[in-house]
Amino acid sequence: MDAQTIIARRVALELRSGMLVNLGIGIPTLIANYVPADLKVFFQSENGLIGTGPIPEQGMEHPLLTDAGGRPISALPGACCFDSAMSFGLIRGGHVDMTVLGGLQVDSGGQLANWTIPGKMVPGMGGAMDLVTGAKRVIVAMQHAAKGKSKIVKKCNLPLTSVRAIDLVVTDMAVIAFPEGRATLMETAPGVSVADVVANTEAELAVPTKVPEMAI
Repeated sequence: MDAQTIIARRVALELRSGMLVNLGIGIPTLIANYVPADLKVFFQSENGLIGTGPIPEQGMEHPLLTDAGGRPISALPGACCFDSAMSFGLIRGGHVDMTVLGGLQVDSGGQLANWTIPGKMVPGMGGAMDLVTGAKRVIVAMQHAAKGKSKIVKKCNLPLTSVRAIDLVVTDMAVIAFPEGRATLMETAPGVSVADVVANTEAELAVPTKVPEMAI
C-alpha cells in the first residue's frame, strides 16, 4: 500500500455520519474514495459545492465540476452548488465539523504551516487560514518527511496558517495528536516501529507505554 493510500484510509476512519467535511487539495481529496459504506458524510469544496463524491474515473470528468484546486470531482445525488460568500460563511461561521488539509510543516505544539510566498512551494494560502480557524476539528494529512527531512518539526520556520493548533496529523508513518499542546504518538503505520517514527521526527514526541498500529 503506497504512502498516500495509507494516509487517506486512516483519515477516513475519523469520519462520522452527518458530518460536514472540507477536504483540501492533494492527499485529502483521496479520502472520499475510502468512506465506509454505512456512513453518510457531506463533503464541501470551498469553491461552492456540498456533496462531492469520489474522484471520477478517467474520461468521466466534467470540465465545470472541480474542487478548489481545479481538479475533477464527482457530485453525489442531492449535491448543491452556491457562491463563495455562502461557502466561506459556512466555514467562518463554525459549521464545518472537520477539515482535512495538506501540510508543509507541523510543529511540536500542533502549529501548521501549509503555504509560503507566491512563486514557491505552494502559490498561496487559499481557504486554509479560514478552515483552520473556523472548523470544529482540524486534521493534517501529509507524508512524514520530504527530501529526507522531517515535516514534523520542533518549530515551524514557514509562515503559520493560523494561530490555532491542529487536532491531529496523519502521516505514512504515524498518527500524532497534541493533548495539552504536546506532540504525542498515538499510532504507528503498518510495519513501522516506534523507534522508526522517533528517528524520522525532528520534534520531540511523547510516547505512551503502548502504541497501537493503525487499523486500516
